[in-house]
Amino acid sequence: MLTLEDLDEVERIVAIDAETTGFRIPAAAEIKRMPKGMRLPGIVIEIGCLELTRDGDGWRPGREWQRRIQPNGPIAKASVAVHGINIADLKGAPTFGDILDEFEDFIGQDVLLAHSATNEMDFLNFEYARVGRCGFDQVIFGEDDFICTQHLSRSFFPGVPGSLDVLCDRLWIDRSDRFQHHGALLDAVLTAEAFLKMQGGFVVDETRKVSFGDE
Repeated sequence: MLTLEDLDEVERIVAIDAETTGFRIPAAAEIKRMPKGMRLPGIVIEIGCLELTRDGDGWRPGREWQRRIQPNGPIAKASVAVHGINIADLKGAPTFGDILDEFEDFIGQDVLLAHSATNEMDFLNFEYARVGRCGFDQVIFGEDDFICTQHLSRSFFPGVPGSLDVLCDRLWIDRSDRFQHHGALLDAVLTAEAFLKMQGGFVVDETRKVSFGDE
């Protein structure tokens, strides 16, 4: 996974989050044993992205991109409870293949930023394989493509649970829009905010848990 030091020459980062059906991604070996011609349902039902562009020593939030995606399969009830997206909401939505060119135009060849980035890697690699861009045992996106706020948080808050909610609370980021349901774009924005705070530098104390050096 990329580190903050790896970003010294980087001019653009894309924060990304995906909401999913909640079902497990089948392993490549399982897929090989499936009947020939069987169509696998998708996993990703929404993608949200926010670009960050270099601004001196820091980063400036820029354009946003979000799309809902038809998985051509069911959505787990537990996942609907989290993101609030059900099958009816996706009626008429494009498939992953339909939005792929637009998605690639937005992310370009730039560094991707995610919370628990291995999840986003797995989701994207599976969807790319479904549309024939790679094999199910191959990857398009790897650790060298991502910087992960969950990984970064471990150096600042060792031993603390690694969820995005916990990180936002530790960094005093307002996550009230996430209390009931949350979407991909909201999570991408919160991930970007957490990254900006950790990248900007802060000190941890016993009374406030997190305080910025100029306060």
